[in-house]
Amino acid sequence: MELERKVKFALSFWRESEENVPLLQEKVKEEATVVAATMAESEVAVVVKSRLRELRESCIWRNKEQNKKKSVWIRRLLVEERLTTGKPVLIGLLGDVLETLSHYSVEKTPEDDSNNLVNKKSGDGPSTRKGTQKSSRSVCKYWMNGNCTHGDRCWNFHSWFQGNGLSVVAKLHEHKKIVTGIVLPVGSDKLFSGSTDGTVRIWDCHTGQCVSVINLGGEVRSLICEGTWVFAGMPNAVKAWNIQTAAEFTLDGPKGQVLAMAVGNDTLFAGAKDGVIYAWRGSSETKCPFEPVAALNGHTKAIVCLTVGLGIGGKMLYSGSMDRSIKVWDLNTLLCTMTLNAHTDVVTSLVCWYQYLMSSSSDGTIKIWAATEAGTLEVVYTHREEHGVVALSGMTDVEGKHILFCSCNNHSVSLYELPTFSRRGQLFSKQEVRAIELGPSGLFFTGDGTGLMTVWKWL
Repeated sequence: MELERKVKFALSFWRESEENVPLLQEKVKEEATVVAATMAESEVAVVVKSRLRELRESCIWRNKEQNKKKSVWIRRLLVEERLTTGKPVLIGLLGDVLETLSHYSVEKTPEDDSNNLVNKKSGDGPSTRKGTQKSSRSVCKYWMNGNCTHGDRCWNFHSWFQGNGLSVVAKLHEHKKIVTGIVLPVGSDKLFSGSTDGTVRIWDCHTGQCVSVINLGGEVRSLICEGTWVFAGMPNAVKAWNIQTAAEFTLDGPKGQVLAMAVGNDTLFAGAKDGVIYAWRGSSETKCPFEPVAALNGHTKAIVCLTVGLGIGGKMLYSGSMDRSIKVWDLNTLLCTMTLNAHTDVVTSLVCWYQYLMSSSSDGTIKIWAATEAGTLEVVYTHREEHGVVALSGMTDVEGKHILFCSCNNHSVSLYELPTFSRRGQLFSKQEVRAIELGPSGLFFTGDGTGLMTVWKWL
């Protein structure tokens, strides 16, 4: 019957780890299969109610608050008329049991693939990773909320980092919403952070205290610095501060929210929601030291990310958009020289690493681009994540090894050593990490969707 087919499909996710499944999980699996194979569909709701009572009393429901929430949720399913056939009831319960049991399950962790991207030649050939970098263990959600009852016996991590070589120095939680940018101007002892709560906060690097709050009255979606200047991307404008003179300016022109910024060739570029990249250069005018010089058109949807790096013939500007494309712009002529189409969803981040361009997307891939003899760019390696990629950032560890930070929408950040993409560890957060910034003396900073900034140190 159709119900049996669906249940068996749901249970197939246990196959690889069947030998290590706890006794209780095996019992639930067995009983669910029997129910699907032998019970009439109209009787399933009765069985579900019975199982609910048993599950309430079993070890997987030890947390009272969780028990209450789950019970209410399942009871709500039972009373909905559309579930009277019993099919969605059982499948829903199985899904819920699967999710809850995953907290206590023991599964095998696939070994990391250590293919070297430098030796790959085609994004669609052998270099494309067929599987995903899965890890059955994650940070314990109950521990994050301070109520895990398993202590050292818990299968999941009771730590904000899995791996070796990192430690948490401080947690700075003053922002009320998503931290979208963190910058530390060269030679400054002040750290700047921007957030969708409409503020830019200034932090003392010695004390870790917030010493100033700039209320901008609109969401800050991007924050960068160049020399003595700090720039914040706002709705319909860019705010600029000079940290030496305390001068403040508003650069008008963008239509909609400014989502990404970059500086190259003494030019400030700002990508906006209208799909246009706006450009300013230095000016001798006393009213404003920046003058608009161009508006780069080409994308059909919002600009999500910008970066400047070496390209064919010199420095280039790279832009990623919600239209799923990447465009390459000549910094001298400000003309688009190339359009790259390989992602199937929003291009979320761009990073230049030596002669390579790295791009990430909500489609769950990181693509490595390299120049061809014909003067174009092609994908030479595709790394696949299990979840959509939110942001990329690169830095070196204390040993000088190149590390790529890959933030995903499952609230984790995976660390990979380049060029092999071998896994170095994983950071965890309560919400997506949107900002990653390198600091001095082995420090770096992350900012997440709760407004929390974390200071990390390489060991």
